[in-house]
Amino acid sequence: MICLIQRVRESQLHIDGELHAEIGQGLLALVGLEKGDDEAAAAKLLDKLFAYRVFADAEGKMNLSVRDIEGGVLLVSQFTLAADTQKGLRPGFSSALEPSLARPLFESMVASAQSRKANVQSGVFGADMQISLLNDGPVTFILRA
Repeated sequence: MICLIQRVRESQLHIDGELHAEIGQGLLALVGLEKGDDEAAAAKLLDKLFAYRVFADAEGKMNLSVRDIEGGVLLVSQFTLAADTQKGLRPGFSSALEPSLARPLFESMVASAQSRKANVQSGVFGADMQISLLNDGPVTFILRA
């Protein structure tokens, strides 16, 4: 499981031209599910996501988590993160978790995240989504479970 997080001042997600989800200050988290991922990996990733210290404290050091600042989290399924880009000029997706297994795992992950934190929004698995964000920093990290 791979998760690309971006510290944002705000982010919006549109589907078919309609606003579906939005957050203010917080984290945009793009989640790539890979073969072998399961509920335990999702729980481990969420633990890390909510505790990862990427927000500045009073001294300007990255010592605060999204939980500490009571920020929002926008979770988006992003299967292209699981792409194999080592060979050739076209990505391969053989390492991505198949959609019939990925959908329920991602939806369970969203439900678990929402039970941990009040301001969790999400995209829709498999939908064509447009995401806008105001990256803060920019600060971007890759987390793995």
